[in-house]
Amino acid sequence: MTPPRIAVLTGAGISAGSGVPTFRDAEGSLWRQYNPQELATPQAFRRDPALVWEFYDWRRQRLADSQPNAAHLALAEMDALLPEFTLVTQNIDGLHALAGSKRALYLHGDIWAMRCTRCDHKERNRQTPLDPLPPICPQCGRLLRPDVVWFGEALNPAVLYHAWDVFEQAELALVVGTSAVVYPAAQLPLLTLQNLGSVLEFNTMRTPLSEAATTFLGPCEETLPRWWAEKRAEWGLHQSGQ
Repeated sequence: MTPPRIAVLTGAGISAGSGVPTFRDAEGSLWRQYNPQELATPQAFRRDPALVWEFYDWRRQRLADSQPNAAHLALAEMDALLPEFTLVTQNIDGLHALAGSKRALYLHGDIWAMRCTRCDHKERNRQTPLDPLPPICPQCGRLLRPDVVWFGEALNPAVLYHAWDVFEQAELALVVGTSAVVYPAAQLPLLTLQNLGSVLEFNTMRTPLSEAATTFLGPCEETLPRWWAEKRAEWGLHQSGQ
């Protein structure tokens, strides 16, 4: 049996099993006396880049020891085995890349990536803690900034349009660990539905999408690998390494 064209949208819930706190978790709701939503802005970076980088360095250190869980690994295996598959993530934690996902679109960027505020230099850097802080562009000597989408910034249009395209063409959309309320990401599975595709939802609770989807309730690191194991056998696909 030929597997369908599959598009996947992931959110913070997929990384909960890896111990990654969400941006708005009570534990991380305040850093020092600052609200994170006041620091993750272009205005804050212009005002005090050192302070913003201290915040991101702290976040990077909290993420440094996190490892992909079974849900990340299942998606990486889908990436390797399915001919028509694209992963779109709202997460910036880098766990999909660590798991081995190659065909991934990062809507909100990557906390392990930096870009220059002046020239076109970009780099991936997993050093924790960062030294120097704030980091300096090796090409032009200006400040680097986290290559993430801050509050008040638009998503990368090329990434967003690619995501729209794959969900429009998908015969099956998987929505994993996301509340399905933050747009434009929440619109993506609706594009699949509008084009008569099916949507499966993996979450610990029902969401506004649940009425139009088949929902698997429970931790993503349990429900998604279980579904994938069944489909892998049904589609006659061999597990990685076999």
